[in-house]
Amino acid sequence: MSEPPRFDRGHTHDLMSFLAASPTPYHAVANAAERLEKAGFRQVAETDAWDGTAGGKYLLRGGAIVAWYVPEGAEAHTPFRIVGAHTDSPNLRVKPRPDSGAHGWRQVAVEIYGGPLLNSWLDRDLGLAGRLSLRDGTTRLVDVDRPLLRVPQLAIHLDRAVNSDGLKLDKQRHMQPVWGLGEDVRDGDLIAFLEETAGLPDGSVTGWDLMVHPVEPPAYLGRDRELVAGPRMDNLLSVHAGTAALAAAAGRGSGLPSIPVLAAFDHEENGSQSDTGADGPLLGTVLERSVHARGGSLEDRARALAGTVCLSSDTGHAVHPNYAERHDPTHHPRVDGGPILKVNVNNRYATDGSGRAVFAAACEKAGVPFQTFVSNNAMPCGTTIGPITAARHGIRTVDIGVAILSMHSVRELCGAKDPFLLANALTAFLEG
Repeated sequence: MSEPPRFDRGHTHDLMSFLAASPTPYHAVANAAERLEKAGFRQVAETDAWDGTAGGKYLLRGGAIVAWYVPEGAEAHTPFRIVGAHTDSPNLRVKPRPDSGAHGWRQVAVEIYGGPLLNSWLDRDLGLAGRLSLRDGTTRLVDVDRPLLRVPQLAIHLDRAVNSDGLKLDKQRHMQPVWGLGEDVRDGDLIAFLEETAGLPDGSVTGWDLMVHPVEPPAYLGRDRELVAGPRMDNLLSVHAGTAALAAAAGRGSGLPSIPVLAAFDHEENGSQSDTGADGPLLGTVLERSVHARGGSLEDRARALAGTVCLSSDTGHAVHPNYAERHDPTHHPRVDGGPILKVNVNNRYATDGSGRAVFAAACEKAGVPFQTFVSNNAMPCGTTIGPITAARHGIRTVDIGVAILSMHSVRELCGAKDPFLLANALTAFLEG
């Protein structure tokens, strides 16, 4: 029997605020942590000894967050229910020597991160955000959320064939943004500007992880405001839904049959192989330490993981009205049709029949419809953290998400209902 939904349109409003406040993975995990703190979770340090007490805990490492809630009476071999997601999105990232320019223009040298739709970055007002590493060993988040940069497109008068032959962009030559005028380009100008912006002393910044972001805020779209346009939905939409679902499941307190977990990783867009990526040891270490903190043994850990299930939640492709032939003819996911179950028999997604049953049960409990996504056989299929999680930790994993258009664009598009439908399904899953 389905339960009354926990989330409604207010969840979508909050998602839009979350997207706007999270221009980088570092900001995203800080914002998720703030929401969990309000729900009673407390931060733990990896360098401290952990206790096995009941309640909500989370840890931050760079652009990743792992949070979990231990209900009263949980045993050492109690299994986990995990929502997995990723915090990074394709974008332009600042190089180690950022100050450049030519012909009277001052520019910022950037490197392409992941697989962005490059044309979507042209002629947009862009800000700059990220993490500054200071001389004293601390870090500081910075966000210049105003029009600061622009990647100017070549005028059609100088490229008459652009509309007939297509736009061709060289990642090195054509994607460097401008941010001012001047012939005298000096090393250190950009970092000095950011030190001043962040209220830091001159010369205090010795390292940085900076990225460009569009400053246009998310917005409702359409006659009846039934669509949402915004940046970084892939995959902060899932991070936001997972955070809300974990807080809701923790609110239930005792009686949970498993330990709900949120694992939001960085670096999915370039392969997940980092200390904060899904192919690193972070999740496995947290699960193992949680078992041991409750007095568990190696046997208890094995029993816990044997009963564990992970929903890998990442955005997927809605059927495109102008390119329907690119989709499988019998699988046309629609926006606002509910979350999608992602299937690929070559293990680009981790879903199998037993995983489908788990997800179907959660959706039925939440009263949420769901759809199935399969790629056209003639089109290469993307992948997620799902297969990595399943293989690395030996746990049953199911790939799901929300269907969107314009994936990997600066500005993606989803239905206004799908975010809260996903959050309701994830809550029902985490509650078991």
